[in-house]
Amino acid sequence: MISAVGRWDPGARTRLTQAAIKLYAERGFDETTVAEIAREAGLTERTFFRHFADKREVLFSGAAHLQELMVGAVRNAPADAPPMDAVAAGVEAAATVLQDRNYSRMRQALIAKSPILQERELIKLAALGEALARALGQRGVADPAASLAAEAGIAVFRIAFERWVAEADPPALPELIRASLAQLGALTAVGRPPEPQP
Repeated sequence: MISAVGRWDPGARTRLTQAAIKLYAERGFDETTVAEIAREAGLTERTFFRHFADKREVLFSGAAHLQELMVGAVRNAPADAPPMDAVAAGVEAAATVLQDRNYSRMRQALIAKSPILQERELIKLAALGEALARALGQRGVADPAASLAAEAGIAVFRIAFERWVAEADPPALPELIRASLAQLGALTAVGRPPEPQP
């Protein structure tokens, strides 16, 4: 256990996160208390609650940054980009911050074992989809097209991410995202008349 330090320790958030992940992996999320996390990190419960609203947020605290990054990429896509291309820019931007595969695998394993965490994950993904749809709306894309494109983008992101953490030796996450986007494009092209040849 790390020895206790002053309450303004600049590394407190990282230490609390590491302590929580360690205890969640060893004992399970439901069986771990905030008091135990704080003690493992050598800090106080009060310090914990200065950084996290509850013990679930240890695993979801990066969601706001991820949303900001993805929404920013959608907003900054070329003005003439079709809705799905703008969403693709947002989804691909997510891969720039999700690089620690070991942590991501551990996090997904914890979520898979806890209905409470699964619910929180679904809520976060829904919020992300709504944010992407709003960003498309600001680009002039009306509903239901904005919502359809945003939800399709979230599905692409989720499936690529799940492959990245589950497969033994997967391609890089950006490559999986591009492959999923291409597959979605192929699936939605079924039944369309062939494009005229030049």
